Amino acid sequence: MSRIIVFDTTLRDGEQSPGSSMTTAEKLRMAHELADLGVDVLEAGFAAASADDARAIATIAREVRTPTVAALARATESDIRAAAEAVEGADRPRLHVFLATSDIHLERKLRIDRNICLERVFEAVGLARELVDDVEFSAEDATRTDIDFLTQVVQTAVQAGASTINVPDTVGYAMPDEIREMVRTLFERVPELHDRVLSVHCHDDLGLAVANSLAGVEAGARQVECTLNGIGERAGNAALEEIVMALRVRRDQWKHTTGVRTERIHRASRLLSHLTGIHPQPNKAVVGSNAFAHEAGIHQHGVLSDPETYEIMTPELVGASATKLVMGKHSGRHGLEARYRELGYHLSPEELDRVWNDFKALADRKKEILDEDLISIFHRGLMEALPRHYAVEQLKVSCGTTPAQARLLVSERGGLPREAQAEGDGPIDAAFAALGQTLDFNVVLEHFEIRAATPGEDAVGEVNLRARVDGQTFTGRGADTDVIAASVEAYLHAINKAAQARRLEATYLARTADAW
Repeated sequence: MSRIIVFDTTLRDGEQSPGSSMTTAEKLRMAHELADLGVDVLEAGFAAASADDARAIATIAREVRTPTVAALARATESDIRAAAEAVEGADRPRLHVFLATSDIHLERKLRIDRNICLERVFEAVGLARELVDDVEFSAEDATRTDIDFLTQVVQTAVQAGASTINVPDTVGYAMPDEIREMVRTLFERVPELHDRVLSVHCHDDLGLAVANSLAGVEAGARQVECTLNGIGERAGNAALEEIVMALRVRRDQWKHTTGVRTERIHRASRLLSHLTGIHPQPNKAVVGSNAFAHEAGIHQHGVLSDPETYEIMTPELVGASATKLVMGKHSGRHGLEARYRELGYHLSPEELDRVWNDFKALADRKKEILDEDLISIFHRGLMEALPRHYAVEQLKVSCGTTPAQARLLVSERGGLPREAQAEGDGPIDAAFAALGQTLDFNVVLEHFEIRAATPGEDAVGEVNLRARVDGQTFTGRGADTDVIAASVEAYLHAINKAAQARRLEATYLARTADAW
């Protein structure tokens, strides 16, 4: 059994994904999270790309102590010296030098021949080795490089002092069998590799990045280069979370370990999404919002009986929230009954028969059935036809300073008006905080979205939100040219549904108590 080195390039290759750029402060925050996650090598950036990138690398090198901190450099003296300067504050600095080796890159991009390529590899790696002890060399576009020439390149890099040799599938072209054959051939032809670390770095253009990375591990690679959420150039990189969990879940197959603290995966994934604004698709393995969600009735029944029937890893293992049973048209009676139990309703067989029919009818018209719908079905009430238990009579906000402030007056049906003032991180946050002071509900926002419903500067802002109110899920909607007013309207829409649910539940409890 071997320990696989996890080389994280989220802050370098991942940040090259369109729309994923981060400030130095954001990179530092993400670097600390990756260190806490347990990655072995943190590629902090490409020093020669910009002064900002060089500063970010230097900041990370000084402040993030646990992992090896690497900086990327082309096989030129200026790049290598810039990278060395950037990582000099690290406890364990690494220079990552690369040069293209495929004929198409040599002839059409670099316009050099193979001999000059070998000379540059030897000179660049040699210079890097003079500056730091830990040097990695990458043969860019290795999978499209003639294997005889690739062998020469690797031998040259090893002789010049590289301690890690990386053979990237730069354009996501290779198949798993080709990766295995390439890695095995290099080990056979370059015996010195057994005293070095061979690394794979795979892109996902054909959706094979993780499969190719695992094929490399199978053939003897002991470092995998990857990114959180699989972000990166074009279709992205091999996803860190998928490689790590494949090695962990299928220990019977791989018999290798990593130092990644898997229970922190979801936290790190969410932070990256927050910093870049790019969220994984819902069906993304391990970190997608649907990764532990079940709608199909057969699956729900199985998971309720034993989670291992349909889950090969627990949500807790990767730091995700508990398994979610999504109520929809594919759900079954067992899932419906279980969700009602979670809401506090223990249905008799007759009640389950009744709500089942109404549930299926609604599910044909609605993609997802929420708690508010289940409460309405059970009580034969309608959450859309709501009495206004609460309404905002006055709202005043001030922003442009830190923190923002909001003052409002809320009227309650059959009660006295309540006034509150609060501060927040922006006017909407302040308004919600003030509402929280006036209302007797425990509210946790799960989703909040603002979109322009009409064009132009005077567009109507439409707000949709989903909130956990006293442990039950309710949605709210609001619309106004003032997005703060629209947000408050959406918040109260959800609260009024919760108040209606309380009233319906109280009536039901009183009725059942009388029956006894």
